[in-house]
Amino acid sequence: MQIFTNPNYNFVRWRWHALALSLTVILAGAAMLVQQGGPKLGVEFAGGTVVVLKFDQPTDIGRVRQALGAMPGGGGDDAMVQRYGDQADNRILVRVARVGAESGGELSDAARAVEASIRQANLGSFVVDQTQIVGPIVGDQLKRQGILATVLALAGILLYIALRFRLSFAVGAVAATVHDLLVTAAFLTFFEYDITLNVIAAILTITGYSVNDTIVVFDRVRENMRSMRRDNLAHVVNVAVNQTLARTVITAGTTLLAVTGLFLFGGEALRGMAFTLIVGIVSGTYSTVFIAAAVAIMWQGGRSAKTQAPPEKAAAGKPRRRAS
Repeated sequence: MQIFTNPNYNFVRWRWHALALSLTVILAGAAMLVQQGGPKLGVEFAGGTVVVLKFDQPTDIGRVRQALGAMPGGGGDDAMVQRYGDQADNRILVRVARVGAESGGELSDAARAVEASIRQANLGSFVVDQTQIVGPIVGDQLKRQGILATVLALAGILLYIALRFRLSFAVGAVAATVHDLLVTAAFLTFFEYDITLNVIAAILTITGYSVNDTIVVFDRVRENMRSMRRDNLAHVVNVAVNQTLARTVITAGTTLLAVTGLFLFGGEALRGMAFTLIVGIVSGTYSTVFIAAAVAIMWQGGRSAKTQAPPEKAAAGKPRRRAS
């Protein structure tokens, strides 16, 4: 499928603008994160009780929050109350940090207290649609495992790229991957999504997706170095990006369509994961074209591609001297 006819866009020219834009987004996300007092952790990591109530009639969230203030045992004043899913579904999510004792007690005490408080307030007929309970010990364990999985994935990617490519390529690819993670974290903060296990899975997915796209471009850069040894790396990278542009657009476009469908029709439980994937796909494509190439070029400096060509290939490509 041919989308572009001999594209010759000067992507490298805009690398400084792209770096400035990325830095602005990341710093804005960091500032908002500090203002919020840290990331919003899902119940899997923070521990707590989540109850989803489905009412027969539309119900005012303020009245639900007021009813929880009188919840037996306390804890209702700090409860998070919000709409869940489509407004027409009349579902309300209630999350309280308090859980029952993890040993020698009932973990479902808080869930029963939420239900009892709402029924006592006579807010209308409802049923408990979903209940999720995670104790603090389990939450801490999941938090450690999530961080460990992310760090190990990044370490494995760094090792693979360092072995397959030269140092400038490895640094560029790793910088692009870290960029995608920071930009994704910034957008999760902007739109106030909780960090859940589904979101962690999406982050690991976009890490691999971003690296795969970057490797395709760098493979073409390495091939071009053998025939463009007198050109500087900026020109070689620009040619490679244009050569793989159609592939990048088709791959990112089809993946984005599938993930957008998941975001729109996958339900509330998968919305955070789908949003993370959408941001990661867009950021991964953007970072492959601008960030990875920009970092590799800066690392290389103003030297020609000849100094970076594989030695054995460069030697094989040298013309033989005629005997005098």
